[in-house]
Amino acid sequence: MSDLSIELHWQRAEPVLLTGKYSNAHKVQFNDTYDVTVDAAPDWGGDPSNTNPEQALASALSSCHMMTFLALAAKAGWPVVGYSDRAVAHLGKNAKGQMSVTRIDLHPVVRFDTGFAPDEGEMDKMQHRAHRYCFIANTLADSVEINIL
Repeated sequence: MSDLSIELHWQRAEPVLLTGKYSNAHKVQFNDTYDVTVDAAPDWGGDPSNTNPEQALASALSSCHMMTFLALAAKAGWPVVGYSDRAVAHLGKNAKGQMSVTRIDLHPVVRFDTGFAPDEGEMDKMQHRAHRYCFIANTLADSVEINIL
């Protein structure tokens, strides 16, 4: 199977590395061309204008779920014309009492060609199949909840 990678670069800007006195901001590079500035979540002192690992995790899940849904929809002959989502990563303590992403909610909205509209049960079944086959969801196991609008 494939090995997929990123490059991560952080450089201290402060004279000394002291607890609570340094920036976590760093660059993550995808495919040698696309740089994203990543930081801690705002609750942990990060700059809210930067992305954070928790958002990146929600983004990875949302993208994987969408691509899986589209593959299943194409196979079923569903004429999807648009797909959007708002993924929310919830921070809290896990069963071991450690800080973690305890849940990620997906809110997919799917639009179809005029004249096609699956009923609620069919859509629910397709969304749950997409969740079941999504690589990222399988990696995260039980920390994902799908909210279908």
